[in-house]
Amino acid sequence: QVQLVESGGGLVQAGGSQRLSCAVSGRAFSSYAMGWFRQAPGKEREFVAHSSWAGSTHYQDSVKGRFTISRDNAKNTVYLQMNSLKPEDTAVYYCAARYGIATRYANSATYDYWGQGTQVTVSS
Repeated sequence: QVQLVESGGGLVQAGGSQRLSCAVSGRAFSSYAMGWFRQAPGKEREFVAHSSWAGSTHYQDSVKGRFTISRDNAKNTVYLQMNSLKPEDTAVYYCAARYGIATRYANSATYDYWGQGTQVTVSS
């Protein structure tokens, strides 16, 4: 059974930075496509970033140049470094995993495993 545990959320001022971590239990982490999604109050869950098992990355347009997804296969962990945070980045952030290739990486239905979420609040 694969389990994902996010950490690193909290309160940050606009313009600040925060790094989220997602620790993944189970085998073959290096073979998983990993994604970050977020959900703000009253809104649908939306794609933020994706890292393929091979290390290619994709981002939602609104976070390009500000957020960076990375992975440490030795630690079974994926990270989301968030810089220049804005109040509109406030949401619960979730990491997600899929074994193999995630062709439709921006679609939440693509992923088989999810973390419990971590709250990120950006104050103005």
